[in-house]
Amino acid sequence: MIWLMADDARLLERARAVRLRAYAPFSGYRVGAAVVDENGDVYTGCNVENSSYPVGTCAESNAVGAMIAAGGTQIKIIAIVGGHEEPEACTPCGACRQTIAEFAADDARILLLDASGEPDMQTIDDLLPGSFKL
Repeated sequence: MIWLMADDARLLERARAVRLRAYAPFSGYRVGAAVVDENGDVYTGCNVENSSYPVGTCAESNAVGAMIAAGGTQIKIIAIVGGHEEPEACTPCGACRQTIAEFAADDARILLLDASGEPDMQTIDDLLPGSFKL
């Protein structure tokens, strides 16, 4: 387990809570994400599937979209929690890794759960080494 600040634990809880609102009737895999922007504001998102499965939107993209829509421009921290019945180890898909890279501050932290369900912290370089930005 990594050492977390109280705010990190609260952010993971926000991601856990919004995960329960996910619309995932096809995969049964619910994901929640909570983003903190450069102003300290928090935005959440959950995955939303549709009947043309596998087309849908990811929790991370929805949370980043909410941040952008509200005027935020930079991810300082993002917490991601996913799983079938209970939360389990879950990392962003490739497209979401690129979305996070697009908006992540250089020191952005990515909070996840490890295989034992304990908090884990990554950076975008950990998840998407050698990423590019235009």
